[in-house]
Amino acid sequence: MRRRNVRNAHERILKYDNIILHPKELLDVDKLFTKKQPIHLEIGMGKGKFIIEHAKRNPHINYIGFEKYESVILQALVKLEDIDLPNLVLVCADATNLNELFEQNSIDKIYLNFSDPWPKVRHAKRRLTSPNFLNIYESIAKKPTLIEFKTDNRGLFEYSLVTFNEQKYHFNELSLDLHKDKEDIITTEYEDKFSSQGNPIYYVQVEKC
Repeated sequence: MRRRNVRNAHERILKYDNIILHPKELLDVDKLFTKKQPIHLEIGMGKGKFIIEHAKRNPHINYIGFEKYESVILQALVKLEDIDLPNLVLVCADATNLNELFEQNSIDKIYLNFSDPWPKVRHAKRRLTSPNFLNIYESIAKKPTLIEFKTDNRGLFEYSLVTFNEQKYHFNELSLDLHKDKEDIITTEYEDKFSSQGNPIYYVQVEKC
């Protein structure tokens, strides 16, 4: 899906205080929030609907939304203008640098929602469920490493199941049509669009000790 560039996105982002823009050093997660609580991380949070709703429903959990595109994360910031969520912080940065920004054993749960499928075989290492990225997640996550993954792309889902299995993850939950199998689902903007068109949403929750 083509991303629309937002004019003056960088300058507009600078007025917000609930975002960390292109961090260059290790983040002290305990200082990001007013309360020390479990930390859940969404990688590729898009426009923020999913993680904002999670933060609203679960004040006992701290959330970090990770998104590398300024034009996209700006739309999440706009949604937060009239909402007080001390348990949510947004970070604008590339996920390839996660292990340089978070200490080991600092994240309790990771969400991967509608990641870029990178369909060409030569680009497989860029997929957020590739072995390289799974190793990064394991380096920053507490044990067991807990990951929830959603996509509408069957090829990416099948690839991800294989890599989770090869990396010795245990499958806790799996659905080939999430919206038929579960109720009260917290959705993303993309998910609403895809499911309204009748597309099945593939879902898996895995963990690794």
